[in-house]
Amino acid sequence: MTASWTHPRVREIDLRHLAELLAFALRPGDAVALRGDLGAGKSTLARAIIRAIVGDDALEVPSPTFSLVQIYDSPRFPIAHFDLYRLGSAEEARELGLDEQIAHGVALIEWPERAEELLPSDRIEVTLEEAPDLDPSERRIVIEGLGAADPRVARLKAISEFLNRSGWSDARLIYLQGDASARRFARLKRDGNSAILMDAPRQPDGPPIRDGKPYSRIAHLAEDIRPWVAVTRALRQAGLSAPEIYTHDFAAGLLLVEDLGDDVFGPAVHQGADQAELWRAAVDVLLHLREQGVPNFPPLEDGFTHTLPRYDQQALQIEVELLLDWYWPALKGSPAPDTTRAEYLALWDAIFDELLKLPTGWILRDYHSPNLLWMPHRKGLQRVGILDCQDALEGPVAYDLVSLLQDARIEVPESLERQLYRHYCQTVAAREPDFDQPTFDFAYAALGAQRNTKILGIFARLSRRDGKNGYLRHIPRIWRYLERDLAHPKLLPLKKWFEANFPIDNRALPGSG
Repeated sequence: MTASWTHPRVREIDLRHLAELLAFALRPGDAVALRGDLGAGKSTLARAIIRAIVGDDALEVPSPTFSLVQIYDSPRFPIAHFDLYRLGSAEEARELGLDEQIAHGVALIEWPERAEELLPSDRIEVTLEEAPDLDPSERRIVIEGLGAADPRVARLKAISEFLNRSGWSDARLIYLQGDASARRFARLKRDGNSAILMDAPRQPDGPPIRDGKPYSRIAHLAEDIRPWVAVTRALRQAGLSAPEIYTHDFAAGLLLVEDLGDDVFGPAVHQGADQAELWRAAVDVLLHLREQGVPNFPPLEDGFTHTLPRYDQQALQIEVELLLDWYWPALKGSPAPDTTRAEYLALWDAIFDELLKLPTGWILRDYHSPNLLWMPHRKGLQRVGILDCQDALEGPVAYDLVSLLQDARIEVPESLERQLYRHYCQTVAAREPDFDQPTFDFAYAALGAQRNTKILGIFARLSRRDGKNGYLRHIPRIWRYLERDLAHPKLLPLKKWFEANFPIDNRALPGSG
């Protein structure tokens, strides 16, 4: 059944909001067929969509009436604006590069009926109509999703209804560039106020890969927004800067939350912020969380009570297997031999046995620069904004420290890592007379090795499976961190395995430098 979303009376002032919603939903490979008579407003809508994607309200967007196609670059993807009115045949549309533009970006197509047979079966249809019961400046607009686009149009309608219920239907909606997450974000702006829309539909289970469980279950990844809400509220209760939650729809996977700003740690450093100051403040947040212990979460509004999963052997192991599942074949061109895999996992199992004997605490798991905001206008610990916490676990607390001090996306100089590691350990030792630093040193190195091994596999997967090759540039940094971790004496057998199977002169993926 095709999802159909009808807007019975759209004024020109409303058109921009509709264009921003459509721009929020679009992704590479999309075709949008814009149908309507001459003067119906197809070019006006296309122009608004292009400006929303590019993020420039003043962008010059000429009509492609005579050029037939105009191409625009954006941080998200290229956009091709086609006007097929003057075509003599569908074959001319092919010569214009319609297929190629759809394959690599987004195509907005006016007069699509001139090349109907070339349109992909999976597409978004937008029909603009004039009607006797409408003012001359108003239009009836019907949006339909065909094929694979059907659930996405239904999703867009759900987002619009959520914004209506929340009182933000008249706000500007500005797409925010995300990271590797499946969630999407937009900033809403209205009358000097702002909020963040989080679009996080429940993630379907992938195929079972072990003991009848999908990867997400084994690795304890959150499958809906409830854990995010529970952990975010607990962080705020602990006196930290996590977003206030304004409203939510658990079933739909939609949230409206506080806007903490744009000063993400990585870009802030590139723009001149003192990295040592930011990272020390983030270490102090971890010291505070260490004192809090594992929280008891109160029930949510729908009765769900969150409990932090334990970072267990299965989760630790499935993550390091990503190296063999994705990085190994990307580098070597064939799967890892069974004997190599068995040796590798046996080495890790011995390490995990030691890690799982250690005291546990609250770990946020993705505590690194893409998920941390710098807010110098606040005081103390609240200068650090925490964004991504839905996959939090109970486990060895060294995990978050090494995640921060061996940041995958921005270089943390070894001297700064050592300085802040020393600050953490000295502070804990002063508070906890029984603090065992040699054991903590091992946990830090072992968890760093585990995390960096996992990240190598994830970045290879993002490149090979998802076409996100930008992550490859971080791989040399990850190898440098991993070398630091493997220098710990207790990790010597694992270090020898890496030296034998990933020698320093033969471990870089193509495109990773």
